Amino acid sequence: MGQSGRQLHLNLFILSTGHHEASWRHPEAFPERATSLEYYQQLAKTAERGKMDSVFLAEKYRLNSMVKYRVIPQLEAFTLLSAIAAVTERIGLTATASTTYNEPYHIARKFAALDHISGGRAGWNIVTSTGDVTARNFSKERHPEHRERYEQGKEFVEIAKRLWRSWGEGALVVDRESGIYADTDKIRPADFEGRFYSVSGPLNIPRSPQTYPVLVQAGSSEDGKEFAAELAEVVFTVQSAMGGAQAFYKDLKGRMGKYGRSAEQLKVLPGFTPFIGDTEAEARERMRELDELTVTEYGLNTLSATLQTDLSGYPLDGPLPLDRLPKVEEIRGQQARFQQYVDLARREGLTIRELIFRTAGGRGHFTYAGTPVQIADEMERWLRSEAADGFNLMPPLLPRGLDDFVDKVVPELQNRGVYRTEYSGRTLREHLGLPYPIPE
Repeated sequence: MGQSGRQLHLNLFILSTGHHEASWRHPEAFPERATSLEYYQQLAKTAERGKMDSVFLAEKYRLNSMVKYRVIPQLEAFTLLSAIAAVTERIGLTATASTTYNEPYHIARKFAALDHISGGRAGWNIVTSTGDVTARNFSKERHPEHRERYEQGKEFVEIAKRLWRSWGEGALVVDRESGIYADTDKIRPADFEGRFYSVSGPLNIPRSPQTYPVLVQAGSSEDGKEFAAELAEVVFTVQSAMGGAQAFYKDLKGRMGKYGRSAEQLKVLPGFTPFIGDTEAEARERMRELDELTVTEYGLNTLSATLQTDLSGYPLDGPLPLDRLPKVEEIRGQQARFQQYVDLARREGLTIRELIFRTAGGRGHFTYAGTPVQIADEMERWLRSEAADGFNLMPPLLPRGLDDFVDKVVPELQNRGVYRTEYSGRTLREHLGLPYPIPE
């Protein structure tokens, strides 16, 4: 058993052909199956064989302007996860849904349905979305400012919780003899009036197995950390090195007390992109072969968008123009990722081209090339050092990267006693050791 009996939590972040931006060009990838149900079902079944807590689907509401150079993301999350639920039994199902471009009633209803369909395996990755391009797909000219998005998000989550609780304990009677299906005295309206929303309720679906899905959050900015400390149960975070991850872990968990929450009520899962080989040289070769498939124009566009600065006029083999970049608080998109890229370039003195390659595989997330033993060593070190409660696994190439991880790294972790050998529960809350909402 690991330090103080702690065990790793693992989530699989599924992204079409893999997280390396050039993965679709690799001969072992299947870009033509990016919209294939069977492909994603098989990935989920492999993750379940590896006893992972959950599979996770990201969701964007716009077409990437550089789709010319990269395979599109997978199918709509709720539809796909419902289909995955039908061929799996234990693994959690985490869908991304934006609080900026949805309505609370609509999203609460979808998650209640997914939780029922899966027998209590639903999780909600709460995001506020990015970019004016997205805004214009929803009849808006501009994407809201950072702080306003989080204020709107908090209101959204509060309404969703009220809706999920609107069917109280014992509201569902199903008494054939008396002819009573539901006790309407135990069904309450949400009755929410706020700055952004006005929602009456109640929800038109009975209370689901978990009452409400596990609440996941992926922002690491100041606003994001406060949001997570108050509301989130799992946090996906971008951390490129253990020192920064330790500081983030301590900072985030240290904020929870003022909201009446204990540190155990929140699991911190940094993204992790492992390149796995039977030898360290083979692992590094696997990283190199993907890096060499990177299309520079795509990487430069992505980097420019993340840093909110047009880098096309700067020499690729010259330094990143740090003095020309905006301040982090001026970033309208992902502030935490902006800061990760800037810190990485400054810390290692990277050229623009080098930064493109360094972020091609994991987009600033922790990336490591090594043998199964070396990778297990790193994961255990992060766990023991309170840099993470586990990881959001981001294989650079799918399905091979997942197969190698489950077949080679998982047994190594299990032998060390820091990872489960079997599921002990059936719901996502039980996998994560999280409490159920208190009945009302």
